[in-house]
Amino acid sequence: MKIAITGALGHIGSKLLRTLPDTFPSAELVLIDNFLTQRYCSLFNLPANANYTFIENDILNANLDQLLAGVDAVVHLAAITEAAGSFDQVERTEEVNFVGTERVAKACAANSIPLVFLSTTSVYTPARAVIDEECGPEELRPASPYALSKLRGEFMLQELGRTEKLHFVTLRFGTIVGTSPGMRFHTAVNKFVWQACAGRPISVWRTALDQKRPYLDLNDAVRAIAAILERERFDRSIYNVLTANATVRQVTDLIRLEVPDLTLELVDSKAMNDLSYEVSRKRFDNLNFRFTPSLAPSISETIALLKNMRRSPVLPILT
Repeated sequence: MKIAITGALGHIGSKLLRTLPDTFPSAELVLIDNFLTQRYCSLFNLPANANYTFIENDILNANLDQLLAGVDAVVHLAAITEAAGSFDQVERTEEVNFVGTERVAKACAANSIPLVFLSTTSVYTPARAVIDEECGPEELRPASPYALSKLRGEFMLQELGRTEKLHFVTLRFGTIVGTSPGMRFHTAVNKFVWQACAGRPISVWRTALDQKRPYLDLNDAVRAIAAILERERFDRSIYNVLTANATVRQVTDLIRLEVPDLTLELVDSKAMNDLSYEVSRKRFDNLNFRFTPSLAPSISETIALLKNMRRSPVLPILT
């Protein structure tokens, strides 16, 4: 089997490329990344039993028919993923997340290659009831350019499924929690852990302390992708994928178990104010997939990586 991964060196990709050989030991993994973030560390110490081909290229201008020649499946991870930061780069977010996805999807359709598309649970709007994939359009109101670009990508794939017979699956991931060689600390829980271990107050959106949102353990995330590939579940469906719905207070309480002196600092955010929702993962559970019981292991793992920094808090730069 030959599997291509776009955005392969990012937070999710750098973990996925190390775990897929466990499910597909003889597969060739084609890693496509433009190196814009210079995550060279994502290629350090790759498993010796895996078969990798790395291609430095950009999905926005690459010859995708050529790059995907002989590929059996594509996992499309290449994206701008920072919701708050997307307000400052709306056009770039649309270009990478929508136009880039459209180019990849059309190449997959033209070459009869099934596609795994990563979307986000951030496409949902606040709701009183638990939201599932069958919700109406009134419950799909993205609050950031990032989430809007992902939802537009979903609609585009559905159209290509109808008109071009594209086989695909859309996975709406919760906010990622956990470590990888190419990880960043811009998503909520990982950022909280970084701040706590650095001896800084945890920045919490003023209205968000007791609001509930979906989170996804990174180990669950890569296992979910592997399960889709292994079962060839390219049924043009949408699946919510999350480990737990949790409030910020619950998350910070888990961090406090290992960093008892952490403090909270309430801040304002144009990206996330007044958003609270709980997402159902029943559809993915029905695939007989078993998620990690809680977010605690991934939080502990992240804290363990930063344990020495906790002894030497990061000091402000003096000017």
